[in-house]
Amino acid sequence: MISVNHISLSFGKRVLFDEVNLSFNKGNCYGVIGANGAGKSTFLKILSGEIEPSKGSVEITPGERMAVLKQNHFEFDECTVLNSVLMGHQHLWNLIQERDAIYAKSDFSEADGMRAAELEAEFGEMGGYTAESDAATLLGELGVREEYHQTLMKDIPGNFKLRVLLAQALFGNPDILILDEPTNDLDVGTISWLENFLADYENIVIVVSHDRHFLDAVCTHVADVDRRKIKIYTGNYSFWYESSQLAARQLSDKNKKTEDKRKDLLEFIARFSANASKSKQATSRKKALEKLVLEDIEPSNRRYPGIIFKQEREVGNQVLNVEKLSKRADDGRPLFHNVSFSVSKGDKIAFFAKDHLALTSFFEIINGTIKADNGKYEWGTTITKGYLPNDNSAFFEGGDLTLMDWLRQFVPPNVTDVDEPFLRGFLGKMLFSGDEILKKVNVLSGGEKVRCMISRMMIQNPNLVILDEPTNHLDLESIQAFNESMVNFKGVVLLTSHDHTFMQTVANRVIELTPSGIIDRLMSFDEYLLDERVKNVREEMFKLKETVRG
Repeated sequence: MISVNHISLSFGKRVLFDEVNLSFNKGNCYGVIGANGAGKSTFLKILSGEIEPSKGSVEITPGERMAVLKQNHFEFDECTVLNSVLMGHQHLWNLIQERDAIYAKSDFSEADGMRAAELEAEFGEMGGYTAESDAATLLGELGVREEYHQTLMKDIPGNFKLRVLLAQALFGNPDILILDEPTNDLDVGTISWLENFLADYENIVIVVSHDRHFLDAVCTHVADVDRRKIKIYTGNYSFWYESSQLAARQLSDKNKKTEDKRKDLLEFIARFSANASKSKQATSRKKALEKLVLEDIEPSNRRYPGIIFKQEREVGNQVLNVEKLSKRADDGRPLFHNVSFSVSKGDKIAFFAKDHLALTSFFEIINGTIKADNGKYEWGTTITKGYLPNDNSAFFEGGDLTLMDWLRQFVPPNVTDVDEPFLRGFLGKMLFSGDEILKKVNVLSGGEKVRCMISRMMIQNPNLVILDEPTNHLDLESIQAFNESMVNFKGVVLLTSHDHTFMQTVANRVIELTPSGIIDRLMSFDEYLLDERVKNVREEMFKLKETVRG
């Protein structure tokens, strides 16, 4: 168990936490949620001992080992991949070092022999004889091939470093596992593996993540960081979100009888607890929900952006036609080849690829920003596009404009009455209020810039939106609001996202770009990922990759 007692933390006049008291128990996975800047990562650092609180203490059951997902990707640059994983169990690693040092002695004494015997006994008890093979297995499951295991960390591909550090944290079955954004830069398959691993994990997991699908898959509880306090709620993220929304609606409904409200809540809990999953986490979550006291369900204090897209005109029959588009990367490798398809009215398409550069390049081509190597595309005459690029830096160059003047640049020519209340309305929907609209755009955070870009899109009243990683830099509240707006949007959506829930809930069609063509299926994202025929087609297409390269 790990307990937090009267924790307070201040930075100057800013109070981040005030008298926080919590307990984290074995067998549970806690998802730490909160708005950007609320202190989620800081809280994990307090738990791990990296940051000392201004007041209070963190207590861990004696003898229990804590492992933390390291955030410094360069810390182990001079170590091999395999040794970096073994270092995750510091006591075992120290034992290995001492044991090897004794055996390396040329003048091996009787005392050395006695110490070596002690070390061997402890080494065996700790699973030392299988440690290397266990570490290698873990690396393999995370997609780090054996050829890299003896390579120095500084010499492996950058996208592999997180996987190694993740293996390091998971190695040796720690009693307390602390993970800050563990799914960043992981592909769908690896995230799925991690979900399954943690769903059956028997010890304590405390995780910060913006990935709602991941939080739903692994969490038994949610730790909500809000207004200097942290409160633990039973259930996963979706349960917390939907129950808090239900509680808020019930609070505002003065006419509904108390017993009817109670009945609604009980039905809601029953629906969520009927989880067919056999994982330990799901079972634990179900038991916890069955014990839930209705009074523990509270409306949230969260503020959600008002993301509403209104179409200036309805989409016509001709939307987008793509013919034989191809594009290579700067290093000559094919990103996609011979891409042909048509977009129909009502399509919401999830674009998918092993190489994200392929997706960004494709979106940039159809948006007219860069040129294809071959092929062509044609937009329908009724189409008004709204584009959210992966890299928005070009829109904020200069940086001397206020938010209001910045947004004014993007008002469509047909809109004539562009006064302050008009612009305030769009910025206000994205939670910019009061004097915030007079902020210069060069001081905005990454999340604030994305919210500005969404305001820019809304003001254009598009009937088709192109979204390249729309959840980047956003907090869970903004992600949730954006997701729901796209579900309700009556126009056409072309999107790619690492947010599994976004892709699954919005898209009714999936197009995968490969170096030798496309896979195009009219199905949900989850159905696509599980479809065996799709897997077989993908294998065949990547076999053709070398032909295209030539």
